[in-house]
Amino acid sequence: MKILLTGANGYIGLRLLSALSSTQHRVVAVVRNKQRLDKKTCEMFGDRLEIVEQDFLTEVTSTSCPSDIDAAYYLIHSMGSGKGFAKREERCARHFIEWIQTSQCKQIIYLSGIIPDADDLSVHLESRQRVADLLSESNIPLTTLRASIIVGSGSASFEIIRDLVEKLPLMITPQWTRTRCQPIAIRNVIEYLTGVLNHKDCLQQSFDIGGPNKISYRDMMSQYADARRLWRLIVPTPFFTPRLSSYWLSLVTATNYQLAKALVGSLHMETVCHENSITSIVPQKLLSYREAIDLAFSRIAQNRVPSTWYGAMSTGHLRPEQIQNIQVPEYGVLTDRRSVRLATDKTDVIDAIWSIGGARGWPSMTWAWKLRGLMDKFVGGIGMRRGRRDSTDLKPGDALDFWRVVLTDKKAGRLILFAEMKLPGEAWLEFYISKDSLVQTATFRPLGLFGRLYWYLTFPFHLILFPRMARKLAKGWPTPSTNTKS
Repeated sequence: MKILLTGANGYIGLRLLSALSSTQHRVVAVVRNKQRLDKKTCEMFGDRLEIVEQDFLTEVTSTSCPSDIDAAYYLIHSMGSGKGFAKREERCARHFIEWIQTSQCKQIIYLSGIIPDADDLSVHLESRQRVADLLSESNIPLTTLRASIIVGSGSASFEIIRDLVEKLPLMITPQWTRTRCQPIAIRNVIEYLTGVLNHKDCLQQSFDIGGPNKISYRDMMSQYADARRLWRLIVPTPFFTPRLSSYWLSLVTATNYQLAKALVGSLHMETVCHENSITSIVPQKLLSYREAIDLAFSRIAQNRVPSTWYGAMSTGHLRPEQIQNIQVPEYGVLTDRRSVRLATDKTDVIDAIWSIGGARGWPSMTWAWKLRGLMDKFVGGIGMRRGRRDSTDLKPGDALDFWRVVLTDKKAGRLILFAEMKLPGEAWLEFYISKDSLVQTATFRPLGLFGRLYWYLTFPFHLILFPRMARKLAKGWPTPSTNTKS
């Protein structure tokens, strides 16, 4: 099949694009700016991906729709763009319909929100319903999936919960935190989106999709705190107006005010599934809210990796294009990134990276690494005593001092390590060669306020240790074999 995917740069679109890469479908990704489309994901398609630049806010005149499209995903939303987003969403939908109807498309799949049985819908939910109505007026059969809260790193709702719980030991919350919803894991959403594709029982149908739990927003925050082993006191108060709630969210979280305002307008409405007929049409294991949280805090950014890869990841048998798309978590983290131009041959730099740790030590301040290992042993950690299995060879799963090797791709010069020392959070160290430069990235996912305090207290040492290490590695930091030759 040839599938058209709008919103391919978005949260859902990017993950759906990754899922489609493991199929044999040809895909046309429609984006406003192709430079922003993730190149590593695109490379997984080979020649099965076509990229089209098109902004549906403006009437389509210059770009024609490919005539041989079999199905299209409509994933365009403008909720975070501020006042008047509903009119912009309606304009996009109208222009999309005019455009796609020039093709032989046989199905449009639209991801919407669960619409409560109420006369006074919020602007956000009313817009979702209006877009569904417009898409259904076309001559192409429509399949609508309606979701409540989508749980996964990068989801706006999940990131709000993350910020609130991680940053605030005491939360005085608005009354809407008592409202029930039915959260669904991003993995289940992607499974439904791919499952209804070309399914005859899904044409001209609408389905509510949700996970197995119907819980309040307060319960969501409490369960998040339990999953992260954080003590939190949540005190609801009736004195928060929608405007104050919006300011509160935009102040405490990374959400901008316009998006917070749009979300808050809907949070007093219960969004639970009215029916579950989709579960028999596209059967799958629905992850609980707690399971979805645990998945969001995995060692790699699993939302960017198709589920069909997980077995290959555990054995290390991944194709080159699959390895490229494996990333460390990118949301809710603090990073220290250094890029240094290579001062010697690429192979010498890769050999240097592959020899770090163990009896040889580290390229910068080995005494500091040993001191950190000693401190780790004092608090019951593993310290530096494990060393490494081999002085020059690394494989996924290997121990390397107080790190664990997650990914190795020596041909591309890419290595990912995961910290196993005692920390108020989780840490990764990644090296990779990008053209003529070495990119070294330390990533830390803090646990609560203490985790953030730890990062900022150690940051002065980072300013000395990490730049020196990157510079030495970029010069080929004389490897054991080099020392032997001399």
